[in-house]
Amino acid sequence: MDFNGSSPFPEGVISFLDTDLYKLTMQCAVLKYFADVKVTYAFKNRTPEKKLSRAAFQWLQIQINKLGNIALSNDELRFLQSTCTYLNQEYLDFLKEFRLNPREQVIASFAADKDTGSDDDIGEVNLVVKGSWVETILYEIPLLALTSEAYFRFIDTDWTYDEQEEKAYAKGMRLLEAGCVVSEFGTRRRRDYHTQALVFRGLVKAKKEGEKTGLPGQISGTSNVHLAMRFGIPPIGTVAHEWFMGVAAITGNYETATKTALSYWVGCFGEGVLGIALTDTFGTPVFLKAFREPIPSIASGNQRTLSDGVEQSEATSGGPEKAKSFADVFTGVRQDSGDPANFVKIMREFYDKEGIKEPKTIVFSDSLNIDLCLEYKKIADEAGFKCTFGVGTFFTNDFVHQSTGLKSVPLNIVIKLSSAAGNQAIKISDNIGKNTGDKVTVEKVKKVLGYEEKVWKLGDEEHRWGTEDGPAK
Repeated sequence: MDFNGSSPFPEGVISFLDTDLYKLTMQCAVLKYFADVKVTYAFKNRTPEKKLSRAAFQWLQIQINKLGNIALSNDELRFLQSTCTYLNQEYLDFLKEFRLNPREQVIASFAADKDTGSDDDIGEVNLVVKGSWVETILYEIPLLALTSEAYFRFIDTDWTYDEQEEKAYAKGMRLLEAGCVVSEFGTRRRRDYHTQALVFRGLVKAKKEGEKTGLPGQISGTSNVHLAMRFGIPPIGTVAHEWFMGVAAITGNYETATKTALSYWVGCFGEGVLGIALTDTFGTPVFLKAFREPIPSIASGNQRTLSDGVEQSEATSGGPEKAKSFADVFTGVRQDSGDPANFVKIMREFYDKEGIKEPKTIVFSDSLNIDLCLEYKKIADEAGFKCTFGVGTFFTNDFVHQSTGLKSVPLNIVIKLSSAAGNQAIKISDNIGKNTGDKVTVEKVKKVLGYEEKVWKLGDEEHRWGTEDGPAK
C-alpha cells in the first residue's frame, strides 16, 4: 500500500503489530513466567490543559472497541517468525489465536468541565485497563496513539500533513551527516498512523541517500513492528519499565526485584539477546547494584523460584573464573530520564570499576530532538561508548498551526502498570516528573531502597515539546 498525502491510511489502529516491539517481547516473557497474574493500568495526562471534547471521546470509544476485531494475519506471523527469531514458538502460537477484549478490559470515562450535554463539551478522559497481564499488555500503545489521534482530529485541527515526509527526510539527513545511529520511536504520541508512515517514508529516503553517499550515520530501524514489516526495516526494542514494575509488585521485594527481573529476561531470551537494559525504573543507582551481580539460575517454567528467591547456579558459582554478570552479557543500557551527561559519567565509572573493557552501547530515548542527539553523541563518544538514539515525538508529532506558524504542541500522555497480583506497581525514575503510582507505596519504596530524589533542570514534563505560543523548532 502506498502512503502519500492524498490517500491517508485508515484511521485508528488496525494491527497487533502497530505497536512498539518491546510490548511483544514483554508479552512473550509474561506468557512464560506470569501468565495468570492479574494487573491494572492507569492513564495520566502530563499536559492536563489539553482535554478532549465529548465528540472526541465518543470517537475514541469506538476506536477502542474496534481493537477487539484485530487478529494476527498470516503475513504478520511469517514476518515475526523470520525477523523476530527470539520470540519462541509457544508465544507465536499464542499470539496467532489471541484477541483483545476491550469491552471487558478497558474502562473509558469522560468528565466534562461544564456538562451541557453537547458534543462540544470539554473535559478530562480517564482510561483504566484490567485483566491478566498477558492479555492486557498490548493495550498501552494503541490507547495512547488513539487518544493523541482523537485530540488532533477534534480539538487541535489547525494543521495539515504537508511536508511531513520532507521534514523527516531533512531531519534524517542531518542526523546521518553527524554520524548518529537513529531509530524511530514515535508510535505512542504520534498524530496518527498516516503521519508516522509519512515520517518513516522520509527517513527511509534519507537512509537510502545516506548509504549511497557514504554518510557516517545510520537509520537503524523503528520500534513500530507494522511499519518495520511494510518498509523492510528492522524492528527495534527490548524492554520497558513495565517489566521491572510488574516483577517488583508481584514479588513484593523491591530490594531484589531488579535482579529477579533481569534474571527472568535472560532466562526467556538468552544471554546477549535483546540486550539493552533499561536502568531507571527505581533509579539508576539501584539498578546498577543488581547489574553487577552474577547471573543466577532461571526458572524454566512459571513462578517456581519467586517464593524462594533466585538462587545462584552451580554454573556461575565458584571456580577460578569470574562468573559472568548481567553487565557483562547485556550489550548496553537505555537512558530515559534525568541528566544524560551525568548518566554517561555514572556508566563510565561503573563499567571501569567492573573491569569491563568491551565497548558498550548507550541508547538515548528521552524526548530527543536533533540538537540533543548531537550533544549527547559528543558526550558519549568522548566517554568511549557506542551510542544510538530512539527519537519519537519529535518525528511523529512535529507540526505547526497553519494560521499562526507557531508550534502545535503534542500531548504528553502515558499509561503505566498500576498494580500486579493485587499489589501497587510504581516507578521512581531519575527525574521526579516521571514518577508514577500510588504515593504511599512510592514513599515506602524510596525508604527501602535509600532512593535519592533527582530533579533535572530540563525535566519539565508539561512542556517537553514547547508551548503553544512558542516557535516551531
